Amino acid sequence: MTDLSLLTQMFNEKTINRRQFIKGLSALGITAAMSPALFAGTAHASVPKKGGLLRIGITGGSTTDSMDPATLTSNMNQNVNWQIRNNLVEIDHNFKAIPELAESWGAAPGAKVWTFKLRKGIEFHNGKTMTSEDVIYSINHHLSKESKSAAKGILKSITNIKADGKYEVIFELSGGSADFPFILGDYHLTICPAGTKGAEWEKGIGTGGYILEKWEPGVRAHSRRNPNYWKEGRAHFDEIETLSIVDTNARTNALKTGQIDYMDRVELKTVNLMKKVPGINVDATTGTAHYTMPMMVDQKPYGDNNVRMALKLAVDREALVKQILRGYGSVGNDHPIAPVQQFCAKGLEQRKYDPEKAKFYMKKAGMLDHVFNLHAADAAFSGAVDAAILMKEHAKKAGININVVREPDDGYWSNVWMKKEWCMCYWGGRAIEDMMFSTAYSDGAPWNDTHWKNKRFNELLISARGELDTEKRRKMYYDMQEICRNDSGTVVPMFNQMVEASSDKLGHGPISAAMALDGMRVGERWWRK
Repeated sequence: MTDLSLLTQMFNEKTINRRQFIKGLSALGITAAMSPALFAGTAHASVPKKGGLLRIGITGGSTTDSMDPATLTSNMNQNVNWQIRNNLVEIDHNFKAIPELAESWGAAPGAKVWTFKLRKGIEFHNGKTMTSEDVIYSINHHLSKESKSAAKGILKSITNIKADGKYEVIFELSGGSADFPFILGDYHLTICPAGTKGAEWEKGIGTGGYILEKWEPGVRAHSRRNPNYWKEGRAHFDEIETLSIVDTNARTNALKTGQIDYMDRVELKTVNLMKKVPGINVDATTGTAHYTMPMMVDQKPYGDNNVRMALKLAVDREALVKQILRGYGSVGNDHPIAPVQQFCAKGLEQRKYDPEKAKFYMKKAGMLDHVFNLHAADAAFSGAVDAAILMKEHAKKAGININVVREPDDGYWSNVWMKKEWCMCYWGGRAIEDMMFSTAYSDGAPWNDTHWKNKRFNELLISARGELDTEKRRKMYYDMQEICRNDSGTVVPMFNQMVEASSDKLGHGPISAAMALDGMRVGERWWRK
């Protein structure tokens, strides 16, 4: 047992008081700034302790889900993935890249060659020691010609990966990449044992704080704490049960009646009532999450930018934020970079609802008599169907006819998204601009859900990635956001806060807004009081 563990145990067992505990922390060189989770500075904070069961009620689970890191699409399998696996790099609650399975990294001049030194003595759940062979295999899994991984777009600058011994991995890139460590923190890029393939992915073998014991896609997952977990002060629960509960009312009732301890996507229509329920905490975090309406530009009539511009002008963003988000968010400007991000183009003119201009562009396209099918299900996001209906009403004032097609929740991400010509969609966003653009907007990216191609945009994407001058990069990213706003096939009407609720019997430190469920690491970062 470490000195910190012993000190924490003594405090939990009340053999020392708070004053003695803080004095002991100081003797170990630990301060409040270094370890905020150890101090009761908020209503939620408490001293981490081991034990208990965490029950999560989560949206998005589908019977088509897989634990293959290349194909993670739902909140459910993304969350389970980070219960059982780790990355080389972790993105913390401050959107900073910090060491995880890699203990350190560095770049050669020009940032075209990056070297990552691995932690030694890390074991997979099957007892195998992690080495550079596993890292190379895990990353190459996303780069093969056969791969349909969503991470392929953010990794395509990699020209070679090689080992320098068992605990050092060298990445060679086609061009400089100032933010390359952030890329390796993407949730698809968890490290698995070399040779994993096919049905073996579903076993969930990783190096994470929990071991997967049961996995029923779209239904439930059960994991238990890894007794050999290498991270100090993480993975506190004995067990985690993750339940797919797509229906918002069912999730809410499960939390209120004590059947679950944590739920994502609180019903915003009734969030004020939820806040009044004894024993429940509601947290709203502002990050990079946003809702979109992607149009496939390689399908008629969305190849005509007059049509795309008309539909962008035909949505009342302020009304959506007020009625769908209930104020828990802000209007979008038809690009995916959030106001909290370093290179957000806040100076771009905000697009506003303008039925007359929308009608002008649609008339110019000769499509005023066309019926536009907008496919929606609340699996996309809570309130997606209502948002689509509101969009229909907004567009009607411009003489644009939208037919809302209600789709089943189950299988939405497999059967509707990237299959239907226009639909509702949710993005958790990414920590840096390059990752978001490379994942969803670059030419040929597997998750480019509009199939949009813009030569200038793709040139700027490569140039910005390798530009080490901050102000020059800023200008490039500003230009890219403007191109997206005016040309892409994506309507981005709003950025949503992540509003989630939990039992007050749970404790935690600062909450990450990088993704839902505390950056998808609620199982590792939270504890039972």
